[in-house]
Amino acid sequence: MSLRTPGRTIRPDAGAPLPASVPSRADGLVRRMRELLGGPAGRHTVPGRTGGSFWTPMRVLIALTTLSAVVAVLLKSPCRLNGWGQPTVYYAGCYSDWSALYGGRGFAEDPFAPFAAGASFEYPVLMSVVASIAAVISRMLPLADLNPSLAYWDVNFVFTAMLWIVTVVVTAKSAGRRPWDALMVAVAPGIILAGSVNWDLWAVGLLAVGMWLFGGRKPLWAGILFGLGAAMKLYPLLILGALLILAVRSLRWAPFLWAALGTVAAWLAVNLPMMIGNPAAWSVFFTFSGERGPGLSSIWHAWNVTMEKVGGPTIAAEQLSLLAYGAFFLCCCAVFVLGVTCRYRPRVAHLAFLIVAAFVLCNKVYSPQFVIWLVPLAALAVPRWRDFLIWQFLEVLHFWAIWMYLAKGASGSEVQHSMDDTFYVLAILGHMAATVYLMVRVVEQMLHPEGDQVRASLPGGRIWRHGNAGQGRVQAAARLKALGYAPEEAERLPVDDPLGGDYDDAPDRAPWLVRAHAEAGHAPGRP
Repeated sequence: MSLRTPGRTIRPDAGAPLPASVPSRADGLVRRMRELLGGPAGRHTVPGRTGGSFWTPMRVLIALTTLSAVVAVLLKSPCRLNGWGQPTVYYAGCYSDWSALYGGRGFAEDPFAPFAAGASFEYPVLMSVVASIAAVISRMLPLADLNPSLAYWDVNFVFTAMLWIVTVVVTAKSAGRRPWDALMVAVAPGIILAGSVNWDLWAVGLLAVGMWLFGGRKPLWAGILFGLGAAMKLYPLLILGALLILAVRSLRWAPFLWAALGTVAAWLAVNLPMMIGNPAAWSVFFTFSGERGPGLSSIWHAWNVTMEKVGGPTIAAEQLSLLAYGAFFLCCCAVFVLGVTCRYRPRVAHLAFLIVAAFVLCNKVYSPQFVIWLVPLAALAVPRWRDFLIWQFLEVLHFWAIWMYLAKGASGSEVQHSMDDTFYVLAILGHMAATVYLMVRVVEQMLHPEGDQVRASLPGGRIWRHGNAGQGRVQAAARLKALGYAPEEAERLPVDDPLGGDYDDAPDRAPWLVRAHAEAGHAPGRP
């Protein structure tokens, strides 16, 4: 398709910034690795244009995600072939709640067990619906009677693989000119290993689609996806905190309020029927979450394991809610203060990553699959392969550490095949340190946006040149015109935040920020 300007026709491959940004040019680690295969893409190439080839960037991403899903299935072969018995389920790293809960929560007898009287399914309502639908479908499969739990696992994995592909595609679309950042989601070791532990990829996919819709200036529809995600896992609600910060900075309340309205409406639409029809079953998740003690791999659990070794004080379940939720509240306050006072407006992905990461670090439990909550957010917030690989390496170490720790108490296990508690605690601290490291990198980009590769790739994303926003679209139009594109294209392109939606290029209007920009000579409307 051509772009038209008065008196001439311009092809979309006339130059930057419309072509995709490629890692071999923008990422130092990838550029050095690419030298082994001929070096980075040349300056006269047009990334993203395939010359009629079948292998477009999106199709490559889908193919790699599919390959990763196949690898994930192969890694679970010991359990798929021999069952999910102890201690093999831990030694092989193929534990899955799907198989454990199929018999443990009554799905084998009643596919709709979570909704029956006296139900003990400790998950939110929409997850109960998904689990029940999978149970119904698995019963319809040929030869399902020979191994019902395997059939149930397979059905859930097919759903998970589809959601994985959706998440990768949406992440690529949400990355602006950097679709290849979604490759981090496609091949993430954390997802390959832990994606089949539980139903978390449902919430991850719903949140990813919701963020993409918000970036497309559809806040109500985005809110509906956020609400559905929260009905699967509560953490998608945290995205509203990021939008609140941007609303406070810009004093644009409508996008935030529409998103919040959609979130509440969708959550209530899913939860109200069960709240009214079976309140006892509906409340199991909240009761369980409120009363549980320090869960596996949380900082609180690491503390207790250490104190049991040295004879120090441990944390009781009665104390944990105050400690965990209090710590998370303080982290949220810190993110809020940083978000509304830093000189440059943060991107949505920056704030979302910080809030969700704080929730993961402060939570009562850190299940192995929680890493997949952060993978798409990390790909959008801090897409640097070196940082990503360091983080994933330590998450993989933790993945195996927790299973070796659990194997120690499993029936049939032997002492020499288990892991000492000291190494388990070190693995917990390692994954936490890696997460904190990514958070620090995100804060660096918020304070020094010249190091933000996503912003630098966008036509008007150099917010650090004029302090306050509001001029990005003007600069983008001028840049497009200079490169031979129609300036009107700036109206449809993200300027400095691909997920910002109505907050993209929104100038700061909060009084304290207006004063700060004025003192720095960057009043709104002044380039």
